[in-house]
Amino acid sequence: MLPFSRLSGFILLASYQVRASSIDPTTYTASGAFPTSLYGTYWNDPTATSAQPQPVITDPVTNEIFPYELTDPANFPKATPSQLMEQALAQIMAIASNPVFGDDTCTKCQASLAVAKMLVLGAPEQGPLLAEAVCQYFDYSTTCYDEYSELALGSTFSQVLAFANAGGYDGQNLCSHIGLCTVPPAVPLNMTGWFAKPKPNPLPPPIQPSGERLKVFHISDIHLDPRYAIGSEANCSAYMCCRENAFNAATPDQIVLPAARFGSYWCDSPLDLMAAAMESIGPLTGTEQSGFNFSLFTGDLTAHDSDNQYSRFVVFYGLLRKFVGPAPVYATIGNHDTYMQFQMIPYTTGGPLGMQFNWLYEHISSMWQYEGWLPEATVAYASTHYAAYAVTRPDGLKIISLDTNLWYTYVDNYYSYINSTEPDPYGILQFLTDELQASEDAGERVWITGHVLSGWDGTAAQVNPTNLYIFYGHTHEDQLSIFYANNGTVMTAETALTASWIGPSLTPLTNLNSGFRVYVSNVNEYPALDDQTEVGPSYYLEYSTRDAYGGNITWGANDPLNATWWHLVTEQMQADPTLVQTFNTYQSKSSVAGLNCTGECIPAKICYMRSGSSSLAYQNCPAGYSSTQ
Repeated sequence: MLPFSRLSGFILLASYQVRASSIDPTTYTASGAFPTSLYGTYWNDPTATSAQPQPVITDPVTNEIFPYELTDPANFPKATPSQLMEQALAQIMAIASNPVFGDDTCTKCQASLAVAKMLVLGAPEQGPLLAEAVCQYFDYSTTCYDEYSELALGSTFSQVLAFANAGGYDGQNLCSHIGLCTVPPAVPLNMTGWFAKPKPNPLPPPIQPSGERLKVFHISDIHLDPRYAIGSEANCSAYMCCRENAFNAATPDQIVLPAARFGSYWCDSPLDLMAAAMESIGPLTGTEQSGFNFSLFTGDLTAHDSDNQYSRFVVFYGLLRKFVGPAPVYATIGNHDTYMQFQMIPYTTGGPLGMQFNWLYEHISSMWQYEGWLPEATVAYASTHYAAYAVTRPDGLKIISLDTNLWYTYVDNYYSYINSTEPDPYGILQFLTDELQASEDAGERVWITGHVLSGWDGTAAQVNPTNLYIFYGHTHEDQLSIFYANNGTVMTAETALTASWIGPSLTPLTNLNSGFRVYVSNVNEYPALDDQTEVGPSYYLEYSTRDAYGGNITWGANDPLNATWWHLVTEQMQADPTLVQTFNTYQSKSSVAGLNCTGECIPAKICYMRSGSSSLAYQNCPAGYSSTQ
């Protein structure tokens, strides 16, 4: 049984759905000139239109000034390679070409991991060099050094292989990431002793709403790029664009598509775009005077840098506080908000290795406290629990924020492959259980926020943790998942328990419009805004959820858009496939680059909406239709 089915009356949400009738106006055009008052000093001229503003930023916790080279579009770190371990590489090459293994790529992969494991146990400093060499030999990537050197994931691989069971479930799990093994099945759950109390019988009645409305702002995936270079190549051949080192292979000496001042489809957010979006929030939501009751930020503030270009510096939480404060912002850590990015080792590993990322959570939680978002006791807990925390608001609503990046698979947290038969090696899910038990006892409502989603098409999270619990996050697209009783064995309006909102991104990457639920800005209009400061981008109301999907559903005007309603929407989609295309359009934030959803894509999207966990998606849904791109 899915454990959440015992918690009647609770809400699982990651955003606030805005009703169209409550919004005035529906369009806001930002000012063209950059608001120079945001920062006291700048490295360059912030009023220019030919270069992104480069503010002088100080870490509020350490009082360190972020070095200019971290925001310099022309500055990228480099490292010098050293000797490769030729014998280990030769053994892996021999395994790959041995006819005895035939086409059994899974066995070849796990045997190669065993060779690499012996190398890193004897000479751990050689692990990154082997990872880079294997990448080059098998032509896995054109940027092997950027991805697998000691400045990137090479050191992580060395540690993971030293602890992982390379010949067993861990090894199969790792090899499935690169398509050489099938994804191993979820391990049967043993729930004995998991809950402190038995399930209530009979279930308590649902908590009745008070009728009072909260104004809540939700924003996600800002991905601010301090190295964004206006006028650089925005249609580049290698990830990512709008950098001075980006080029189009067809015309390497000529820029095909200049990076617009306010952003481009294959680039992260320039500071001008973030400032324009923040400026539009108050006028569009009617909160210029009243403000919000609170806000949710579900992660990914920093750019999609290569692993070897990341730094511990450059965090811009202060900008959020300027525009959505002074009420608290309940922040969740994103997979790009860590260094090394995506990576976190279980504390139970022990010793210096188990503590190597402690500085990150201590620092981020200290910044949350500095901004006035969290009380001291909550910060103290978050600093030692992977940035997870629970806080009960004065209005009685509990916010539980989880670091769901721990089980991210698409760009992996490789440490999660150590002892991967265990669904909760980090202890985060037991923390969630205990908090929900306490809320059940106290009769509290709960909102849970995370970053990486648990289900949808099943590619983002590992099957064992999501089979045990559910979490959600970060695709840059406007999506939704429904969770059912008994782990989705029966999917009906009666068994639908709760829904999670997967918030759209502020960044246009990849091929998307800039947005925050439910407002968007057309990125294809941005080039026309260059070389002038009269006007900036316009953000407008994209759609009303009730109007878009609820035409044939009998539902009260003030009834919540809960899991039951969304299941009825999926039934309407089965009867009228044009609703799936409508959903697909809004999923891309109405991007001109969005693809149509036809044929097998239609039942696939409905299946994704009904899949709360990766194991359900792998079991039930056609693959390959997750994104609109």
